[in-house]
Amino acid sequence: MSDERDRISAELRRIRDGVRQKALLPHEVLPKPREIPPPTSIPKEELPKEQELPKRPDATAVNALYRAEPEREPSGLRGLIGRLLLRVFRERKEAQRTWNARQVELDNEILAYIDTRFERTHAHYDRILGLYGRHLGEADERHMILQEELVAHVHDLVKRIDLVLSEGERGRLSAEFALRELRERLLALEARLLEG
Repeated sequence: MSDERDRISAELRRIRDGVRQKALLPHEVLPKPREIPPPTSIPKEELPKEQELPKRPDATAVNALYRAEPEREPSGLRGLIGRLLLRVFRERKEAQRTWNARQVELDNEILAYIDTRFERTHAHYDRILGLYGRHLGEADERHMILQEELVAHVHDLVKRIDLVLSEGERGRLSAEFALRELRERLLALEARLLEG
């Protein structure tokens, strides 16, 4: 009986070692993570066509007529009366002429100021919009890179989860098979022991 027990014990050890060897078989190496493709460039939108600016007001007519003098002096009695009145109202006429000249200068300065102000405002906002556009473009590129990395990471996680699940299932199936085989052998050994 001792020989039989030794033989059964050796058989059980052989089965146990076989199961352990199956469990220690080299596992599949994890798959390589998916390559992260270089980010694709974001399509550039076309700039709207530049609209034509309104024309600057023409001040040449005002500049030419600021003296407010008739083209030709009247002659005869009318001219004589005009010259007499001119002597009486000379100071007032000179004051009006000075005021007209200064008004024309002010109009020209206002037009020059408005032109300069528009140019500087447009340059300022063009610069701000350019910086803002570049910032948005860089943010879009970073989002595309992060999106690609996230997709690659999710694919890698799915592969890892599949591998773990398949290893677990394979381990469970091999354990069930080993237990079934062990049960059959134990039943066979039990039957031999009962016979013997």
